[in-house]
Amino acid sequence: MRGIILMIVAMLTIPLVDGLAKYLTAAYSPLFLSWARYVVACAIVLPVAAVYHGNRVLPTERRVAHTLRTVFLVISMTLYFMAIARIPLATAVSAYFVGPIIAVVLSVPVLKERLTTRKVLSLVLGFVGALVILRPGATIESGLLLAFGAGLFFALYIIATRQAARDSDPLQTLVFQCAIGALLMTPQAVASWTTPAWSDLIFFVALGVFSAAGHILSIIAFRLADASTLAPLVYIELIGAVAIGYLAFHEFPGPVTLIGATLIAAGGLVLLQRGRRTSQA
Repeated sequence: MRGIILMIVAMLTIPLVDGLAKYLTAAYSPLFLSWARYVVACAIVLPVAAVYHGNRVLPTERRVAHTLRTVFLVISMTLYFMAIARIPLATAVSAYFVGPIIAVVLSVPVLKERLTTRKVLSLVLGFVGALVILRPGATIESGLLLAFGAGLFFALYIIATRQAARDSDPLQTLVFQCAIGALLMTPQAVASWTTPAWSDLIFFVALGVFSAAGHILSIIAFRLADASTLAPLVYIELIGAVAIGYLAFHEFPGPVTLIGATLIAAGGLVLLQRGRRTSQA
């Protein structure tokens, strides 16, 4: 239950990162923004990790899993930032949420978690919702494809996070993610460099702060609960995305997107109800 609560708080924090990134894409490359997010987050978490762990700020175990989760997240977030620069925030988030559906499937063979009736129902609802948003046969926007691609790599990130978080300290895990992520993104950042205006620095700092907060909460959550239980909770991000899209950018998802998002969220709520009953038992 603690894992579920932490995941909910994390998912209500992430839309703030999305909104800031969408605002900044008007003047900066998504590749540059992805790099800047990791750099700022690293500058925040590295000193904290040094206070708690001294020179051992990086995890010493499961290095392969840590590297894989970082690579998957870098690719996912870069594709996602490119998507929100092209399509409304709520639409991008809805398409992005194909990730948890894939994660639930992968958690069975990779993590040896059970595929229950509720999980199957969740998968069906999520898959149908994704098809509604995608609308096969219709002209598909490039931003929508980028968002679905981001969701695919997010699924791989969820699975790798579950593997990496089993024995690792959350703070060391986050330092590894931020430092290696910034390193991986440096060539793309240099190629798309735009010196930030002084008036925008506060937004870059906020981008890193909210990003670090969201990830540390989700890392701890994955230490406390199964990936297949936590994965559907990312649908809560839809609420924040719709609110920020409407208030900050005057965007509101169309009826087709709303129907698809509702089906996806319903799939998540099926597993959320499962988690509550399990904890009560």
